[in-house]
Amino acid sequence: MRFIPKALKLAPLAATVALAFSASGAWAQEVLKIGLTAPLSGGAALYGKNVLNGLNLAAKEINAQGLTVAGKKYKVEIVALDDKYSPAEASINARRLKQQHETAVIYVPHSGGAFALQTFNQQENFLLMAYTSVPTITEKGNKLTMRIPPNFMTYIEPFIRYEMKKGKKLGMAPADHDYAKAWVAAFEPAWIKAGGTVVSKNPMSYNKSADFYTGVSRVLETKPDVMFIGGPSEPTGLVAKQARELGFKGSFIVMDQAKMDEMAKVIGGLQMLEGSIGTLPLTADERPGAKGFVAAYRAAYGANMNPSSESSLNYSSLHIVVNAMKLAGTVSDPAAIRAKLDAAAKALPDALNPNDFNGVDEKGGSVLNTVIGVVEGGKLKGVRLKDL
Repeated sequence: MRFIPKALKLAPLAATVALAFSASGAWAQEVLKIGLTAPLSGGAALYGKNVLNGLNLAAKEINAQGLTVAGKKYKVEIVALDDKYSPAEASINARRLKQQHETAVIYVPHSGGAFALQTFNQQENFLLMAYTSVPTITEKGNKLTMRIPPNFMTYIEPFIRYEMKKGKKLGMAPADHDYAKAWVAAFEPAWIKAGGTVVSKNPMSYNKSADFYTGVSRVLETKPDVMFIGGPSEPTGLVAKQARELGFKGSFIVMDQAKMDEMAKVIGGLQMLEGSIGTLPLTADERPGAKGFVAAYRAAYGANMNPSSESSLNYSSLHIVVNAMKLAGTVSDPAAIRAKLDAAAKALPDALNPNDFNGVDEKGGSVLNTVIGVVEGGKLKGVRLKDL
């Protein structure tokens, strides 16, 4: 029997690191595990897969270039677990990722999961990479959190200015998850303050239902000029389609979780979204970094695959995290990594920065130059928020 030294049997692994051997038995490189808990099944499965695709593409690029931190070579590996969009499942997954895989960094792409993980991430010592634009995620003083997308509050006034020109009666038919509730809580009073009225409000379970006839009918009974909708892209598209089939002639305000290009696939094009406003799909973004990312994404996943902003933002954020590890000289100290995120974001090359990250503020919120999308004449048009 081959003798294995006891020291090798018992040597503790650094956080996020599993050791790999070369054929000769010498250390070749160490595996840097990055955790992800996301909806990979159910109605939000496409959303979760988009996040995973972005992270895997970044990991592939990092590994191709080679990663060295404090003199050690690493290979990045994404460990993804399905949470079915459930905060409780996300918490279970995060503890599993930390305890079994020793991940110093864990991603979660929904606000319910992010808030759940914030109740213990500092105690269990991992950096929470939160893909949610709810502003309160970085207002609670959690020292080990980064909010990846822009604060959704930056969308509200420009969205209202654009859509209120078409009518002041708003019907709300959003999803019923935590993120949608946060949007509604901010958007409804802002619409009223701007001189509008909310004539109906009927949240629906976008994740569990594919039949929105009853819910949409209730909203349209009040004859709104504009509808507020949003959740994962595919069911949001079905809600818009149902509204059109029931005779709605107005426009849609699309919550930033839904992507209008993905909605268009469900409803047969952009015509049903005429006059609507939401986030700009990367395929319609003329910035060089966005064009380069679209090409790289299609090369990796297929010529007909269109990346979403959750793909691109998480892609860039992993490059930022890895660069922060280099600057901090550690892959296992979340606080040290967090301290270098701003410098890493500011140094991110344009080729790795399709959404134009400019930094990370002192509370952990991303700073970006944001471009949004409007549908005019059956085509998506990019507009800077400051120009609305």
